[in-house]
Amino acid sequence: MDLQLTEEQTMVVDMVRRFVRREIVPLEDKLDPDTDELPEEDHGRLVAMVKDMGLYGLDIPPDYGGPDIDMVTRTLIAIEMSQHRAGLYAPCYGVFGGAGLAQLFEANDDQKQRYLYPTLRGEKKVFFGLSEPSGGSDPARAIQTRAVRDGQDWVINGQKLWISGADKADYGLLFARTDSDKGRSGITCFIVETDWPGFHVRRIVHTLRSARYATELQFTDLRVPDANILGEVNKGFAIANDRLSRQRIPYAAVCIGVAIKAHELAVEYAKIRHTFGAPLASRQAIQWMLVDNEIDIETSRWLTLVAADKARRGDPFRKEAGLAKLVATEAGGRVVDRCMQIHGGLGVAKDMPFERWFREMRIRRIGEGPNEVQRHIIARDILGMSLR
Repeated sequence: MDLQLTEEQTMVVDMVRRFVRREIVPLEDKLDPDTDELPEEDHGRLVAMVKDMGLYGLDIPPDYGGPDIDMVTRTLIAIEMSQHRAGLYAPCYGVFGGAGLAQLFEANDDQKQRYLYPTLRGEKKVFFGLSEPSGGSDPARAIQTRAVRDGQDWVINGQKLWISGADKADYGLLFARTDSDKGRSGITCFIVETDWPGFHVRRIVHTLRSARYATELQFTDLRVPDANILGEVNKGFAIANDRLSRQRIPYAAVCIGVAIKAHELAVEYAKIRHTFGAPLASRQAIQWMLVDNEIDIETSRWLTLVAADKARRGDPFRKEAGLAKLVATEAGGRVVDRCMQIHGGLGVAKDMPFERWFREMRIRRIGEGPNEVQRHIIARDILGMSLR
């Protein structure tokens, strides 16, 4: 892999950096520290700017109006786009497509007309419904939501948990078991509309990640027509698994971006903050913390770009994506923790973004597959065997 950025990549990175620091950061300084939404007029203006930069909908294939930007460049953009207070859970102002959208490019023509194209135009919102109360770490075995054929329809009963955005979505991708004897080969993906009888948002689940929350969903005799099966019956897990592997790369990238910004703030503070007649930067303890930050950031960046490069070339990248997600989420948490410590009391105050990053970085070790599962996946690839 060539570590030297191309002229085009350098230009894109500089453009996104200016956008974040000139447009996003000043707006966040005026808002509640925990908010993850901007006023509608500001959000609309930023989306228009993203479109003018040619970066709107990076996950959208060129055939559907998206920019033709490779995975490595997308990763560099994600690193830059996350360097602000709401970086880990920012709406991204249309830069990325969001959960559920990627799978719809494999939909049939009728489904694209009803769901994909309205979503691309911003007329509809979609959710991704995989995880369940029985456990999200092993979705292939944990899925207990069941779909039973009834004539030309399927009747679905069950629950989903930790589903983002379902309370505001118009429809979603719902994974249900259609064959009890086939494990991961017995799961089907259904497109369901949130206003259909039998679809219920059971509750809002608040977590430590600031203003963000998840939902718990209940399905009671939810009737779904055959025409709303995405892909083929009993082949839905492959649809989910593709997203899980690919999504781990930008997931790691935003952790790197936050770590870079936290480190930048800590370096600046160490130079100007004096204790006992000397700047913090002169203390060996502080110097070593900053060095450890550099090690964590550069290691994470390298592993994530390697995964992105393999994905760009069409090579298998499951292990590399798992390594990137595992290392970046844990390293990013360490970086933010050190930066809080360097800032002392100021580090835990809402005047600074560290305490928010600290809370939100913690959940990153769970999302997109807990890090223990990543270790399992990586070990399986190393040993070349199935580990149970």
